[in-house]
Amino acid sequence: MFSPERQAIMQNKEIPYKIYLREDEIPRQWYNVRADMKNKPAPLVDPDTMKPITIEKLSTVFCRELAEQELDDTTPYIDIPEELISFYKMYRPAPLVRAYCLEKELGTPAHIYYKFEGNNTSGSHKLNSAIAQAYYAKKQGLKGVTTETGAGQWGTALSMACSYFGLDCKVFMVKVSYEQKPFRREVMRTYGASVTPSPSETTEVGRKILAEHPGTGGSLGCAISEAVEAAMRSGGEYRYVLGSVLNQVLLHQTIIGLETKAALDKYNVKPDIIIGCAGGGSNLGGLISPFMGEKLRGEADYRIIAVEPASCPSLTRGKYVYDFCDTGRICPMAKMYTLGSNFIPSSSHAGGLRYHGMSSVLSQLYDDKLMEAVSVEQTSVFAAAVQFARVEGILPAPESSHAIRVAIDEALKCKETGEEKTIVFGLTGTGYFDMFAYERFNNGEMSDYIPTDEEIAKYAATLPEQPKF
Repeated sequence: MFSPERQAIMQNKEIPYKIYLREDEIPRQWYNVRADMKNKPAPLVDPDTMKPITIEKLSTVFCRELAEQELDDTTPYIDIPEELISFYKMYRPAPLVRAYCLEKELGTPAHIYYKFEGNNTSGSHKLNSAIAQAYYAKKQGLKGVTTETGAGQWGTALSMACSYFGLDCKVFMVKVSYEQKPFRREVMRTYGASVTPSPSETTEVGRKILAEHPGTGGSLGCAISEAVEAAMRSGGEYRYVLGSVLNQVLLHQTIIGLETKAALDKYNVKPDIIIGCAGGGSNLGGLISPFMGEKLRGEADYRIIAVEPASCPSLTRGKYVYDFCDTGRICPMAKMYTLGSNFIPSSSHAGGLRYHGMSSVLSQLYDDKLMEAVSVEQTSVFAAAVQFARVEGILPAPESSHAIRVAIDEALKCKETGEEKTIVFGLTGTGYFDMFAYERFNNGEMSDYIPTDEEIAKYAATLPEQPKF
């Protein structure tokens, strides 16, 4: 089944199980893929003026330097501050793992690699941007920051970053995750954060959402609204920070893709397929950016696949229009693939993917047909997670397992065709705080929910008036 070259590699371990870069090989710059995009992502829009938002207005919500990064679509590389390089060295470089055991289990001629981002206490890639955003908040002299979190990985990462820089951290956690993941909540509190289940009675927008959706388990859109309101009512002492979706977050997360490419280049490996889970876009955007840059410049070609939950299918079933980034409609509007800011997804166990929209960068790339998107049901996702855990020794996060599902599917296609394709996917984090979900799956109690066409149409009908400029 395997070619002589492939057998030699497996026998001689010419490519090790884990490829590590040296500390002095940690990327010193983030890569801004927007600089190489012919069709730039549409600008953020100020809902008060229905015009592209100004740096002055955006700076009332975000730190000034982060607002500048958000709007910069021409600078290809941005220096990473030395303070952040020093912090990164505590857990980076992250390993690129050759999944020899999974390949053997599947009996596939495919070569499978995964970039593992779970080797820090937050358990995920989220720390890459959390520390950057906390750094800029500290540099600006703020008292603290507010944020939302879904599965809890972002909130955990931000609480760690704020603790490092001595900042206050207020987290609004999607209520269903708050209830299902008490230990994730307690890690945040251990690092000094305050954690509030969202929607809550502590904000005006939270009370409004509860009135309109009694008993709701919440969503990332709800939690974003509450976090933004809390920051805006702080008298300038706090700014809001976000763990996904925004251009600045994808920028910080490019350290994932830059390390991945550097590790592959050490062994002259060129991926055929690159796969990542997609909720708001931080992991996928970070992983694919340097490869997408080559594709945009005509230097190489890759098949790139975004994987989203069937319960919240913004790319595969949403509309590409301007929409609010939050349920309460107090944030700027972004042009993106969206199900509608009022969309409240089912209580999926992949809390970090329960977002109604998608990054403007990824939305534009998808609309330009530079990448693909598929949606998968959660029972098949957890089946892939269990299979992966049993052979690769890592219990993956539910979010990451969406990518695992499609990576396995693509590897099995190679088994049918005999093709030795190279598959790379992002393992965004670990699932050790997701045992409620694993328990449901192991007990046969997990179900799949897919919104009907009527439900999708109902929320799409609530999309805001589109700006004209």
